Amino acid sequence: MRGGIGQVAAGPRRPLGFAMGLALALCVLAALTLAVRAQTPPAPPPKQPAASPIIIPIFIDPERRTERRPASRINMIRFLTEEDYPPFNFTGADGQLQGFNIDLARAICAEIGASCTIQPRRWDLLLPALDSDGGDAVIASHRIDADLRRRFEVSAPVYRVPARFAGRRDGLIRAVDTATLQGRTIAVVGGSRHEAFLNAVFPAVKIERHATTERALEAMRRGQADLAFGDGIAVSFWLNGSESLDCCSFIGGPFTESRFFGEGAGIVMRLGNGELRQVIDFALWRISRDGRFAKLYLKHFPVPFY
Repeated sequence: MRGGIGQVAAGPRRPLGFAMGLALALCVLAALTLAVRAQTPPAPPPKQPAASPIIIPIFIDPERRTERRPASRINMIRFLTEEDYPPFNFTGADGQLQGFNIDLARAICAEIGASCTIQPRRWDLLLPALDSDGGDAVIASHRIDADLRRRFEVSAPVYRVPARFAGRRDGLIRAVDTATLQGRTIAVVGGSRHEAFLNAVFPAVKIERHATTERALEAMRRGQADLAFGDGIAVSFWLNGSESLDCCSFIGGPFTESRFFGEGAGIVMRLGNGELRQVIDFALWRISRDGRFAKLYLKHFPVPFY
C-alpha cells in the first residue's frame, strides 16, 4: 500500500559503489588534514617583555688619541685613600682595604707595570698628606672643580654621579618629561643641587623638601610623593637595601648636566706632577676600553646607578 499510515516513502536507492567511494574520500580527506597539521609549526609562545639593558658608563673619551703610552720613569705609586666610604673605599672584615677605588688603583698599577701601595688616612688629612709628600696620588672620590684644579693635578673623571628619579613599581609614572611630571609631587633634599635642577628643568612640579635623601625616598615609598629625586648612587643603594621593601625602581634619566652635578670624581696628585697625571690618564683610558672598568662597576654596584 502506498502512502499508508506509519510508512515512510522510500527514496531512490543509491548504488553500493557510491557509498564505498564516499567513505574512501572521507578517509583521504582526514589523512590530508592530519598531514597538514603535522607540517604546520606550533604557534610561538607569547613574547616576554625585554629586560632593561644595563648601561655601562664610559667617562674616558674612547676616541681620544692616547694609543701610545707616555714615556715614564714611574715604577711605584703610593696611593692614599679614606677607609670609611663604602663601596668606594673601606676596611673589610679581614682588616684589608676594599672597594671600587681600591680595585681601580690596583688595575692602574697593573696596566702601567708599576708597584702599588694603598694607605688609608682620615678624609681631612688626605690632601695635606699629599702636599707633604706622604703619598703620590689620592684616590678617594674627590669632586672635580675649579678650586681642586687650581691647587692640584687632577686626572680625567673616574666616575660621574648622575641624578635619578625613583618611583613605586605600582605607580602610574613610567617615563620622565615635562608633560608627564606637570603637577606631580617630587620629594628631594631641600636646598640641594637636585632641587635647583628641578626648578630649572621641571618648573611645573610640586617640590616636597626633606632633610636627607633617605627621608625623601621614604616619603615616596609611603605615597606622600609621586617620585623622589636625588644622587643616583645613594638612590641605588636604597633600592637595593632592606628599607625600600623592594617597592621601587629607577624611572627615567640619568641626568648628568655638569652645571648642576659637576665634572665627576678624580684622582688627585701634587701640582706640577704632570708626568704621573698623564700615566694615570692613559691607564684609565685603557681600562675603560677593554672592559675592565665595566667589570669593576658591576662588581661594586649591584643596582647600577646609570
